[in-house]
Amino acid sequence: MFLEQRKNDLIYRTSDLLPARHAFTTRYGGVSGGEWATLNLGEHRGDDPACVRENFRRAGTILGVGADDFAVTRQVHRTEVRVAAPGDRHTVNTQPPYEADGLVTGAANLPLMIFIADCAPVLLCDPANRVIAAVHCGWRSSVGDILGAAVEKMTALGARPQSIRAAIGPSIGFDHFETGPEVPEAVTRYLGGDTDGLFRDTANGKTLVDLRGANRRRLEQLGLDAAHIDVSDECTVCRSEKYWSHRATGGRRGSQCAMIILD
Repeated sequence: MFLEQRKNDLIYRTSDLLPARHAFTTRYGGVSGGEWATLNLGEHRGDDPACVRENFRRAGTILGVGADDFAVTRQVHRTEVRVAAPGDRHTVNTQPPYEADGLVTGAANLPLMIFIADCAPVLLCDPANRVIAAVHCGWRSSVGDILGAAVEKMTALGARPQSIRAAIGPSIGFDHFETGPEVPEAVTRYLGGDTDGLFRDTANGKTLVDLRGANRRRLEQLGLDAAHIDVSDECTVCRSEKYWSHRATGGRRGSQCAMIILD
């Protein structure tokens, strides 16, 4: 179950399935103004860098870390998953030196952060073997099997799929992810044809695609127990006052994040 949490002015979501400290942030609780109001964590979207730094500082208080403690990536909608080490801690308002859409670590006290504005954020945790991951699942990275890459990297660090807990956070919902034929075709290949209930035709010849449902199904194919997968029911398009949505704003937006840390 997803739960709404509050810390000072910050409002964020957590999943009771994940035993590690984590959060899916909202737009609420920061200092930015205009189209970035208020908790914008997008560093290169035109916001005042001083506001972004303060927003990172505030987000860090959720996990008990500093603004410059997070491992982050340049997300490029592909399938690279990086094993993060303490040397990957990121100084706010600088460009990360590597591209990846997922991060995995077994290191304690190293918070992982990914950025979201419609794509599906997936946080993974194997509490028994102490491995975590944060994965940015847009449709392109999803059908390229970034979740398979993340679970493989976790397994290489000692995780077992049967022990992994997953939370798929707020993202574009089934009713708003309207696509051409290339997306359902790619999802069908991705899931080996196991797509029952994931598509719905529209009156204008398009197809609605359940991106969160597709990623949930892939996690089950990868060996996760269905009872260990939590899926948010909040849509970033429907709730664009609460979450940034690239689709709802035409790209004039900030970014929220998903973050997780091992104690």
